[in-house]
Amino acid sequence: MHDLKIIRKDFDAFKKSLEKRSIDLDFDKLKNLDKKNRELIQKKENLEKEKKDISKSKDKSLFSKSKEISSSIDKITAQQNLIKDELNHILSNIPNIPHNDVPSGKNENDNVEIGKFGKTPKFDFLAKSHFELGKNLGMLDFDLATKTTGSRFVFVKNKLALLERAISSFMLDIHVSKNGYEEISPPLLASENSMFGTGQLPKFENDQFEVKLDADVERKFLIPTAEVILTNIVKEQILDLKRLPLRFVASTPCFRKEAGSYGKDTKGMIRQHQFYKVELVSIVEPEKCLDELERMTKCATGILDLLEIPYRKIILCGGDMGFSAEKTYDIEVWLPSENKYREISSCSSCSTFQAIRMKARYRNDKKETSYVGTLNGSGLAVGRTLIAVLENYQQKDGSIIIPKVLRPYMNDLEKISIN
Repeated sequence: MHDLKIIRKDFDAFKKSLEKRSIDLDFDKLKNLDKKNRELIQKKENLEKEKKDISKSKDKSLFSKSKEISSSIDKITAQQNLIKDELNHILSNIPNIPHNDVPSGKNENDNVEIGKFGKTPKFDFLAKSHFELGKNLGMLDFDLATKTTGSRFVFVKNKLALLERAISSFMLDIHVSKNGYEEISPPLLASENSMFGTGQLPKFENDQFEVKLDADVERKFLIPTAEVILTNIVKEQILDLKRLPLRFVASTPCFRKEAGSYGKDTKGMIRQHQFYKVELVSIVEPEKCLDELERMTKCATGILDLLEIPYRKIILCGGDMGFSAEKTYDIEVWLPSENKYREISSCSSCSTFQAIRMKARYRNDKKETSYVGTLNGSGLAVGRTLIAVLENYQQKDGSIIIPKVLRPYMNDLEKISIN
């Protein structure tokens, strides 16, 4: 969330800073509402001073005038509250300012590739999709999920369920033992306030699954990503500098309506309402955000290096970045059946944008209180990693070779074959 006091110092500079976002924002309306709000505040303060002076004079002849002033103050307060609500609505829907490194562009077509890594497999047969492979193995069942739950869900069975669990455990072990993250097993429900803090609300409410709990006053939502709950660990706190950096990792189910993806990736596990993800979150000093972003991204790509799965790294343009991000790297994994790369991780620096919304601060070495910097990234999406393993390690007979690093998690099983 942006500070209106800082914005009003130079509206034109603020407007220019958001050009890379390609957003449709009425800056004149924001400017005029702010001006009107401050005029009402000044008018109210003048009336309150006049009322106070009358009270001090104890002049009974001015009693009726005092009542008129009170009535005027009430009307101004009501008017100001409406304007403040409108201002807050506008401000809460303005995305973070892109970093200077972020390329200009409107959508994914304008993202910039940084590099490709790993060797893409060469098959002497036509590569099958993950859902064909899973169906032939009898271990991915989309029809059953549709019957029990609805579309965009899946039953993962038998050895593929074991493989899915192995992938998650492997990622957690690497991030904890080698990358220095603290493992967290968090709640899967987030409050409305927590969802606001990380930027999911109010702008993306249509993508969220709300849970109705009669005993609770505050609204609750199933987490769309563990980022929400992990980042909010520090909300409304003032941290000691010695505690930074904080690095958390969690493997959780995630829930999204995918409201804006109608008709996209309807087959298979690419875009599900429920999926598993290993999430990385860092809380750092703001000036260390970009260095931490490089570190976090290497932690994510390191998993693919160990799995020996080809991928590419791209930097997102301003128009394709997430709402809270100042800079984002996407990692895209190679899928032979589609002959292209598909996203498997997104690592973002959010600077102090989320911290301001969460009221998360730290005390620096000068004993001054400042907002922390926050970062988040997938390390990795478990379902999409399962897809990548199935497609890149498939054999002509429909069997799947298990990556060497995952075999200790699968009772040393080397291959999943059709029964």
